[in-house]
Amino acid sequence: MAITAAMVKELREKTGAGMMDCKKALTETNGDMEKAVEYLREKGIASAAKKAGRIAAEGIVESYIHAGGRIGVLVEVNCETDFVAKTDEFKSFVKDIAMQIAAMAPKYVRREDVPAEEVEKERAVLKQQALAEGKPENIVDKMVEGRLQKHFKDICLMDQVFVKDNDKTIDGLVKEQIAKIGENISIRRFVRYEMGEGLEKRQDNFVEEVMSQVKKG
Repeated sequence: MAITAAMVKELREKTGAGMMDCKKALTETNGDMEKAVEYLREKGIASAAKKAGRIAAEGIVESYIHAGGRIGVLVEVNCETDFVAKTDEFKSFVKDIAMQIAAMAPKYVRREDVPAEEVEKERAVLKQQALAEGKPENIVDKMVEGRLQKHFKDICLMDQVFVKDNDKTIDGLVKEQIAKIGENISIRRFVRYEMGEGLEKRQDNFVEEVMSQVKKG
């Protein structure tokens, strides 16, 4: 099938990929637009790691305040160029990250950020729990490591499941976005405030409220 300039333009608008990449994708998929989109997505995600070493010093600081002002988030997400930072697509992506933090309350961006002493303390607690459950010592260590991985998924943003699409992790979402814009993206830091945090108060389920807000959006 002949690949036309109009087809290449349409694919570029759908994916944000470069002209030559779009032409190759359409050629490889015999002009099937949907298959070409998937082709670029797969290739883009695969190449995202190559972009990870590139300097990402531009970007934006986004805020998210949960209805009623009870949870607030500030997050800094970096990209490579000011041009991308100003696009609606990038801003929407960063807003999703801020809402994720509000809903799921991670403590760290990535597992490498977790202090070693905290990891060892958690490992010791999990080992004692496993032993108290009467588990054989020869499988305790494997159980502990499995539970530790689950712990990382709770406290580390990049390991968390995306609240708007449970088939993706935040790490996968970032790689998908890198594939779309063709630039490295890095979630640098965040801070999350919860009204009355640390004070004795009635316990509300803020996570469910925020996730309800996310789904409505």
